[in-house]
Amino acid sequence: MKKIIDQAKEIEEIHKQSDEWKNKYLRALADYQNLEKRTHTEKEETRKFAVLIFLERLLPVADTLARAQKHLSDSGLGLALKELDAILQEFGVEKIQTLGKPFNPHEMECIEVVEGKENEVVEEALPGFRLHGRVLRVAQVKVGKKAV
Repeated sequence: MKKIIDQAKEIEEIHKQSDEWKNKYLRALADYQNLEKRTHTEKEETRKFAVLIFLERLLPVADTLARAQKHLSDSGLGLALKELDAILQEFGVEKIQTLGKPFNPHEMECIEVVEGKENEVVEEALPGFRLHGRVLRVAQVKVGKKAV
């Protein structure tokens, strides 16, 4: 009888150890799956924003070309700007629309307050851009304020 009781205790202990190992395995599996998901997400983010540094260096060139086009009537320059805009859009860059919009400090920098409709963007000095929804460069704008 004692032998049967000892065997039952031993079986119970083995079941406890088995459950313990099963729980450890399930936790380790969940940790591994979370790691896989996090790694995949980080790779996607890296891929999406890998061009960030390049774009930050390219935008001033685009600004210079746009300013040049205002003073020159060169169709080749206009064509080059259209191609540049198409490439920027292809990489997920979008221009932040500012004119006539309420001032948004997260996307815009007020460089001057001028007479105009209260808290509305009156003029854009430098365009702002987003890369996949994230602000790449804030727009520099002039914001209206009612005359006193």
